[in-house]
Amino acid sequence: MLSALRSVFGRTSSIAGQLPAMSVRKIQAAGKSSSRLDGRVAIVTASTEGIGFAIARKLGLDGATVMVSSRKQQNVDKAVEKLKEDNINVAGMVCHVGKEEDRKQLIQETVDKFGKLDILVSNAAVNPIFGPIMEATEKAWDKIFDVNVKASFLLAKEAYPHLKNSHNGSIVFVSSVGGFVPLSGLGAYSVSKTALFGLTRALSVELGVENIRVNCLAPGIIKTHFSSAIWTSEAATERIVDTLSIKRLGQPEDCGGTVSFLCSDDASYITGEIILVTGGMQARL
Repeated sequence: MLSALRSVFGRTSSIAGQLPAMSVRKIQAAGKSSSRLDGRVAIVTASTEGIGFAIARKLGLDGATVMVSSRKQQNVDKAVEKLKEDNINVAGMVCHVGKEEDRKQLIQETVDKFGKLDILVSNAAVNPIFGPIMEATEKAWDKIFDVNVKASFLLAKEAYPHLKNSHNGSIVFVSSVGGFVPLSGLGAYSVSKTALFGLTRALSVELGVENIRVNCLAPGIIKTHFSSAIWTSEAATERIVDTLSIKRLGQPEDCGGTVSFLCSDDASYITGEIILVTGGMQARL
């Protein structure tokens, strides 16, 4: 991941080491609760850490009841405990989105427990390979597309009857800036993220008549465990930050607020859109 980004991003800048404390305070303040999602029920996949957790937390702080999920029970339990500390109405369960039984159980358990489903955030993704795209094996390619694209579609399809009954349904697919600007060494992963843009637009056309909005989040370089090889290296961080308009790396909370907005009535006339959260990185098809 690090070498791939080094091949894409340019010269260094000393600004990166000066991430302003005020920016951090603003991000923390953005986590304060509102009521714009009161009464709504949300599922967020891969939501026990990083971007997924930040999305689940923000939805909960804004009034939604949230079902979190992960492939490991211990991670689910830890996330639920943390969210309950914020007085969020939350439950959690194990779900491998590549497994039909897990997906269906996640949706049914949510509806059985909370009575309905209004919001689906599909965040789960994998990337088992690193290197030139022409060296990707069929097995690795299939795994990437099975989880990143196929499972996202099937999850939306399986949630559809409940979102339709909501009369105010919202689906958000979490993609990546790599869907616009494929990174060297992450070609197959980037192609899968581009596919989510097409899925977003196709579903938004079909589901709009059902009052289900479908949008896509495309994060840039966000400071998570996945990107730790970047932000633990000062030189690499400087290279990246020098390409950004906002001179800092993103925080998971930057994504959480955006998704909460997209799921709220404030975005009631927004569908089929791809929202970049990149700090100003130049990235468009």
